[in-house]
Amino acid sequence: MRGGVSALLASIKLFLGNPLIRIVLKHAIKKTSCLYTEDFESHSIIYHALTKYSGTEIYCPIGVEFSIDLINIVIKLGVRILGGDDKDVVETLKDPAIRRGIESVLKSIALYGVTVPQKLSAPFMIVWNFTNMCNLRCLHCYQKADRPLPSELSLKEKLWIVEEFDEAGIAAIALSGGEPTIHPDYLTIVKAAAKRGIYVATATNGWRFADLDELKKAVDAGLRYIEVSIDSAYMNRHDRFRGVEGSWNKAVKALENAVKIGLSHAMAVTITKYNIDEVDDILDLAESIGVKRVVFFNFIPVGRGEDIVDIDLDPVEREQFMRHIYREMKRRKIEIYTTAPEYGRVVIQMSRGNEVAPTHFVARGDVVTTAIAEFIGGCGAGRIYVALQPDGVVAPCVFMPINIGSIRYTSFKDIWDKNELLLKLRDRDMLKGFCRMCPYRNACGGCRAKAYAYLKDPLESDPGCIYNLKLYKNIKYREELLSNYPISL
Repeated sequence: MRGGVSALLASIKLFLGNPLIRIVLKHAIKKTSCLYTEDFESHSIIYHALTKYSGTEIYCPIGVEFSIDLINIVIKLGVRILGGDDKDVVETLKDPAIRRGIESVLKSIALYGVTVPQKLSAPFMIVWNFTNMCNLRCLHCYQKADRPLPSELSLKEKLWIVEEFDEAGIAAIALSGGEPTIHPDYLTIVKAAAKRGIYVATATNGWRFADLDELKKAVDAGLRYIEVSIDSAYMNRHDRFRGVEGSWNKAVKALENAVKIGLSHAMAVTITKYNIDEVDDILDLAESIGVKRVVFFNFIPVGRGEDIVDIDLDPVEREQFMRHIYREMKRRKIEIYTTAPEYGRVVIQMSRGNEVAPTHFVARGDVVTTAIAEFIGGCGAGRIYVALQPDGVVAPCVFMPINIGSIRYTSFKDIWDKNELLLKLRDRDMLKGFCRMCPYRNACGGCRAKAYAYLKDPLESDPGCIYNLKLYKNIKYREELLSNYPISL
């Protein structure tokens, strides 16, 4: 019997594209109040249905109860037909953040039908660059983080934004920076988001969480996941790259603390020429700490990274790296991913279609999840997530510093629904070059941030892909000409 969640997602694709069921779903988008254990709560009928499916007792008006029962019959039938474990679904839906994520998918199908990749009524996640304040000076920092910006959001504005994200149906917020954990508003916002059932994650250099008590405070406030950055298996190399002595020890200790208290976590590594020869050593370090997940981030030459563009992997190196980590994950007992969307293609090719990497993770041999890979679909910039800057500016991705509106002056929902660039990023027919023609475009789509960094067009082909090797060489040739003949060109 396969996992219930993958069967649930596949049943959504299988049944909920039906026009009649979409009519029911459109009705179920409406918000209504139902009596929960302690008080009345106002959510969409879809959310109430998922809550009831989880076994929670709720009391709704008779007409709402009918819609709830109909939705849950369809879900149960789909999971059963596809061989899923209904008990697994029930247990999973007890998590309000997961209910929010599935609610978003169902709302999206009601509005747009089943699309490939799926258009969403709201992003699953906001990556919130919480502050420009940072205690390190990393060479590759996409934010050029240092001191807080004078225009950063006030605490009152941040709390209001959490409410707006809640209203929009955001399932997860990942607090990044700068270094979010050293900002005085950090715990307040963690608590505010968690209270609304939003999944709260944090990307950190680990300095604050090297103190176990500080990590426990964050967990008590509602923190559910951390990614701790480590750029080398060796202390001196990491500290040199991060600009501050002692940063490696703090990062390692933070991961040890997460392992100790059972907090979901990952070691985050930006893969470049600087550490490409350390991949196995980094994985050995992760295993020695007890880390269960390693995420290799795709280096994007933005921010300070523009000054070290030459450390970016070329397409051949990236291809060899992705194939290597796939083999290592088959060999080791830890999860190993990369944010390079080409990894979706690599996994399909190396497993001969038996496995997929729909959102930077590998589903081992599950044909149902394989079937929904294109439904989820590769690069998520502007489609599955967007970035929020410290001053309220929204961007398609933290590595794509394009101002698409300010949440201070425009509602987040209006930005998400109407921004021209976001609409284009959700339509793979808008891609250019080989990325548009590629047979793997729905499982990959190319890294839009890398296209923007190198070509100043987020819809262009991704020069980091092996299929665009000629494009990459042309870019490097032009860069060489410009450096040799800056005036004539």
